[in-house]
Amino acid sequence: MSLRVFIVDDEEPARARLKELLEDIAAELPTSLVGEARHGLEALEQVPGSGAQVLLADIHMPGMGGLELARHLAGLEQPPAVVFVTAHDRHAVEAFELNAIDYLLKPVRAARLAAALKKAAVAVPDRAQLARAAQSAREYLSVVERNRIVLVPVRDIVFLRAEQKYVTVRTAAREHLIEEPLVALEREFAGRLVRIHRNCLVARAAVRGFERNPGDDEAQWLVVLEGVPDKLPVSRRQWPTVRELIAEKP
Repeated sequence: MSLRVFIVDDEEPARARLKELLEDIAAELPTSLVGEARHGLEALEQVPGSGAQVLLADIHMPGMGGLELARHLAGLEQPPAVVFVTAHDRHAVEAFELNAIDYLLKPVRAARLAAALKKAAVAVPDRAQLARAAQSAREYLSVVERNRIVLVPVRDIVFLRAEQKYVTVRTAAREHLIEEPLVALEREFAGRLVRIHRNCLVARAAVRGFERNPGDDEAQWLVVLEGVPDKLPVSRRQWPTVRELIAEKP
């Protein structure tokens, strides 16, 4: 059976080059092209229904690059393996070598492509590994619904609240549930979110003020947030940090 491949690159000549190489290695490794996209956002719409087993993804693309794309796709029930394609970027290459994530350097050679595809055919995407290789925070969080990926822009998040094994992602429009550790989200979005309680992070930009929380010694203050009716408790432990951070807002 042929290996089902999906190509993502914002440059048409680069996509054409990869398709030529797939034809060149067909005798050694049969493949079938099941789709192509110009950037990560376009790929997220097409990949879940494509049946792709392997994704050849450029790292640097407008809108959404290859690393963030791979992190979103890893939430699928049967995610494709990912081989990253990059220009000679020393820092990116070091990150991949450190985390054992396969990559191809442009210009891509046929023998190297064949070797990467053989490796990818038996690989399982590792979300933690992808997160370690990423050099910047995501622009979106993703929610998988019926084998479809729904993107939640991080800029729209008002708060994140841990509840048992899930984290509630609250925007002004609605709520979503994701399965990511709150501590990892706090680390990734430290410049945008602040912890107000052991189970809750809020967007710094969404804070509009505080109200007294009578009768609760553990959380004497509630934070008032833009766009949602929820007033969330600030723990005594976090109150000095929250008060100081908010005082720094322009």
